[in-house]
Amino acid sequence: MALVVKDRVKETTTVTGTGTATLLGAATGFQSFSAIGNANTTYYTISSNGGSEWEVGIGTYTSSGTTLSRDTVLESSNSGSLVSFSAGTKDVYCVYPAEKATYQDEGQNIVGGASGSSYLCNTTISVNTTIPTSYNAVSGGPITVNSGATFTVPSGSVWTVV
Repeated sequence: MALVVKDRVKETTTVTGTGTATLLGAATGFQSFSAIGNANTTYYTISSNGGSEWEVGIGTYTSSGTTLSRDTVLESSNSGSLVSFSAGTKDVYCVYPAEKATYQDEGQNIVGGASGSSYLCNTTISVNTTIPTSYNAVSGGPITVNSGATFTVPSGSVWTVV
């Protein structure tokens, strides 16, 4: 079982309560969850029409019965807990949750996900860059820091170059 993230995966479901979502087929212009692969996990969002009930989490796709279990809730309209969905059709789709993302912000600072880890893949650092406090960064070397640029590793953080 692997964590798989795919683009343009979207289906509908009529899940009610807090149970497993039975998937009802790909929305027009999208691929189905079968792209994730049987028994693999993925990040998902389920949202009701109108968006008042929503959930972002990690679930497991099962091809037999075409279902998506709701294993771990990351965020939701129910204060981060499983949403007890009311009746009606909902969209269910793959996402890349913000709290799991690692990216470089507009100031070229590394912003890490929930794990507190960051990755820097540049071989040349040409702008001032700072690892967020209490985060660690890993880079593949060699690394060059251009004249006039700085790379700051705050106290409590570690930068490892391999």
